[in-house]
Amino acid sequence: MTASYDKTISQAQSNETQNLVDAFNALDTDAKLAWFYFVYKKMGDSVTPAVPTAAEPELAPILLGDYFELSDDEQLAIMRDIVNRKDTEYSRAYGSIKENNQLLVWYAWAVAMGNQVVGMPANYEPSKEINDLLSQTEGLDFEEQISIFRTIAGELGYTDVKPIATQAETGKTSSL
Repeated sequence: MTASYDKTISQAQSNETQNLVDAFNALDTDAKLAWFYFVYKKMGDSVTPAVPTAAEPELAPILLGDYFELSDDEQLAIMRDIVNRKDTEYSRAYGSIKENNQLLVWYAWAVAMGNQVVGMPANYEPSKEINDLLSQTEGLDFEEQISIFRTIAGELGYTDVKPIATQAETGKTSSL
């Protein structure tokens, strides 16, 4: 869920950042996973300070606990399900938490890659699209980067929670 509880409302703040979100969405599943890995590998120092202090890891025990006990194949399948927004137990768990916690999940997984979490194939070479997206993201200021990360993270996972209709949409005022 996004802070607005409406996944159709992007948190990307400018046309440039929205274009980068669109470029991410155009990647295939495994390229999206690679992008997350490289974001945290290359930009981890600038991304992580915004996450742990605003996140509540106890809200994601299945993703930050049980997940680490699974096989590499199971972990990779779960990551793919989350990226593809499939209706699965782990994708629902991911989709039910806010973006800061979603970013914390990706951060924890990236830190544990190659140890407790399935690692990147040793011979993996990122595509031009991934490299371009990383380069463009690195060129943004911190706030713009975080808006991209929050938008992307918030659009992943599965949730069947629908946004609450606004007063403007219903014509009714809320009651206590």
